[in-house]
Amino acid sequence: MTNGIATITDSALADFSSKGYTVLPQFYDAASDIAPIQEGIRQILELTCRKYGVDAPTGTAVEAMSLAYPRLIAKNRAWGGEIYDAVKQIPAFMRLVTGARNDETFTALRPGSIPGIAAGGYGMRIDNPGEEKFRAQWHQEFPSQLRSVDGIVFWTPLLPVTADMGPVQIAEGSHAEGLVPVYEDDAGAGKTGAYALHLDRAEERLARYKIVAPLTIPGDLVLMDFLTLHQSGHNVSMTPRWSIQFRYFNFAEPVGIRIGWKGSFAAGVKFADVLPELVARREDAA
Repeated sequence: MTNGIATITDSALADFSSKGYTVLPQFYDAASDIAPIQEGIRQILELTCRKYGVDAPTGTAVEAMSLAYPRLIAKNRAWGGEIYDAVKQIPAFMRLVTGARNDETFTALRPGSIPGIAAGGYGMRIDNPGEEKFRAQWHQEFPSQLRSVDGIVFWTPLLPVTADMGPVQIAEGSHAEGLVPVYEDDAGAGKTGAYALHLDRAEERLARYKIVAPLTIPGDLVLMDFLTLHQSGHNVSMTPRWSIQFRYFNFAEPVGIRIGWKGSFAAGVKFADVLPELVARREDAA
């Protein structure tokens, strides 16, 4: 990871406070921080294509992610799950997640906090064109992650994100609402776990806010408050949208202390069993 103490401009601090998110251009070094992760993905895809006899180009990381991966899942969608689980074990990825500059950034945004990394809250998303089942609809991060209300999502792309790839959509200032009740519904697409969570009166709430969708390139970092409403955009391109997400939280936040920093779905726990007050009555939800 790029050396040196993390510095955040006053304008970025102000944006995060008022809008619930901020974008830090080229926070990570594309050559030293991101390229080793991309190369690890390339190697895993090369091995997997060879294993299953899929003829696909894997000479470069871009070819592997944008061409080989779609060919692999076209043969068998389950092989995509194999890749999804494997890539989060790349050492260069783990170095990025645990880098000291992330701690420093968190404490700059949350003065006086005690940073933690949400176990099970780090990985890579592969949002495939036209695939709705695994698209994250409008949500707050806290119900699906728990740990602490005082948390921040770190989001950074592995390929340049164009408008047709469905960049993350953010409702500016929505973190000010506080915790929003949720209910579970598969939305007719077979969604389960965190993918099946829906906001109580989502349309009514979202109508209050400006929706933005930052376009980013590898090295850029998007930071979002755990309470900011956001969703994955619809990928209508021909290319999977590859990105990294991990979550930091504040050990010192009172709700986190009360629940013992328990995790949610990724930890095999349903948020409703930990914080039942977050569950919306289904007949009242819209």
